[in-house]
Amino acid sequence: MKTILNIIWLVLSGFWLFLAYLFAGVLLCVTIIGIPFGIAAFRIGTYALWPFGYDAVERRDAGAPSCLGNVLWLLLAGWWLALGHILTGVALCLTIIGIPLGIANFKMIPVSLMPLGREIVRTS
Repeated sequence: MKTILNIIWLVLSGFWLFLAYLFAGVLLCVTIIGIPFGIAAFRIGTYALWPFGYDAVERRDAGAPSCLGNVLWLLLAGWWLALGHILTGVALCLTIIGIPLGIANFKMIPVSLMPLGREIVRTS
């Protein structure tokens, strides 16, 4: 079932989200200061490409720099990304077929809001 949902997700929105996060990550990696944020954008992009069967979990070894980076990310981009995922998730949940895709959008809110100090792990 996860594979079918991932294929539907990939065709309808996952590929475009992946490209957008990939483009943002490349732009952020051009600057030295933006490299950690670019790597976080790549992480979100791969999660957005194939979200079913994966979860974003907090890393316990993430320290103060991750926290400070998350505050900066939250102020500059996190709110807008989370709002986009909320609006898209609500719109998808209006149809019965779109409910699993809407839930996948809601799963991306925490990682798009504060991506530093998180990793994507396979769920069983």
